Amino acid sequence: MSRRGDKKIPFAAVVTIIMAIKIRAAVFLALAVGVTLGLGIYTFVYAKGYSYLTNNPAACANCHVMQEYYSGWMKSPHHAVAGCNDCHTPHDMVGKYAIKAANGFSHSLAFTIGPIPDNIVIKGYNERVTEGACRSCHAALVDAIEGPHSRQDISCLSCHADVGHSAASLVPGSTVSVTSSASK
Repeated sequence: MSRRGDKKIPFAAVVTIIMAIKIRAAVFLALAVGVTLGLGIYTFVYAKGYSYLTNNPAACANCHVMQEYYSGWMKSPHHAVAGCNDCHTPHDMVGKYAIKAANGFSHSLAFTIGPIPDNIVIKGYNERVTEGACRSCHAALVDAIEGPHSRQDISCLSCHADVGHSAASLVPGSTVSVTSSASK
């Protein structure tokens, strides 16, 4: 028998309590694994989540909100030289898949819990990644433009937000918006 304070607890009671805790832990673990597996299957099979691991720009059009932007990209000059990942993910493998995972999670969460506006606004880290891609691919042009403006914070996206998607592709009455400090 074990002692708890001044009371004696029978050994059988201690074993019963431990078994109950183990059963609850096993049930919880089974539920957690089942939910995780179910969400994974739903995400990667039904919702075509596997397509986002590729470089195929058509994957972006899996979501109806992106269809207009995808159509605009198909009409733009960038169609011949750059896909979605070239402009919207870092150019190193770790960064590329890290931002794809972060965006995939946030997009899935947004689509699950609330309405998504047709006018998508690029902001934060995604805006900086896209700005970096512009500057990387168009380095010579950027250097020529920044030369006379070297003390100013100039953002490519503040003037050229619709370049990769062409203005003709936008939903009537809407515009592509950016939230950079240079565009304010």
